[in-house]
Amino acid sequence: MEEISLREIYYIVKKRMGIIIILFILSILISGFVSYYVLDEVYEASTTLMVGKPKDYLENNKIEYNELLINQRLVSTYGELVKTRKVADRVVNNIDLPYSSSVLKDKLRVSLIKDTEIISITVSDGDPELAAIIANETAQVFMESVRDIMRVENVQVIDIAQAPSSPVKPRPAMNVAIAGILGIMLGVFIIFLLEFLDTTIKTPEDVERHLGLTVIGSIPKVGD
Repeated sequence: MEEISLREIYYIVKKRMGIIIILFILSILISGFVSYYVLDEVYEASTTLMVGKPKDYLENNKIEYNELLINQRLVSTYGELVKTRKVADRVVNNIDLPYSSSVLKDKLRVSLIKDTEIISITVSDGDPELAAIIANETAQVFMESVRDIMRVENVQVIDIAQAPSSPVKPRPAMNVAIAGILGIMLGVFIIFLLEFLDTTIKTPEDVERHLGLTVIGSIPKVGD
């Protein structure tokens, strides 16, 4: 197996540096165009709820250990309840959304804070105001569903969702940076592929490496 020295790698890259530069620039331009003019902006709004909070908490400021464990285990059940079709259908009907409950469920993300009784409901949408409205309505419908299905009264909203000021997607700077790196990697791959496919002999080192012959002299090219 032939070994390539660092010097040879340097000259290979230097010889075809133009390919890397062109691909780098093209990758940045394409990524920037797609990020700014093709991809739709996506906003996220979140609301936070506490479930299973004892009714006498505010009065006595005490929580029984066993009750706390039970509540924490039920948080996973509550999280699945948020994503049910029943909740989604009611949200769609209550605020007259222009899409179905299945589309709404794809826009919902429920996060369970580990070892706590806290649930975070996050909604993604192209309209920041609508994202906040959906998140808050989902929280209200969820609380009503918990009361009806599980007979639990102690569910409270900690943070009300607010309309975000900036989108979470796309991220043009990150996209451009990643595209630039990929462009460089692609350029390096192409120049080494071209070098591998190029079997012509150009230097005395090529003669020794490919033909196994010792070069004892060379004739310089003289201009016309």
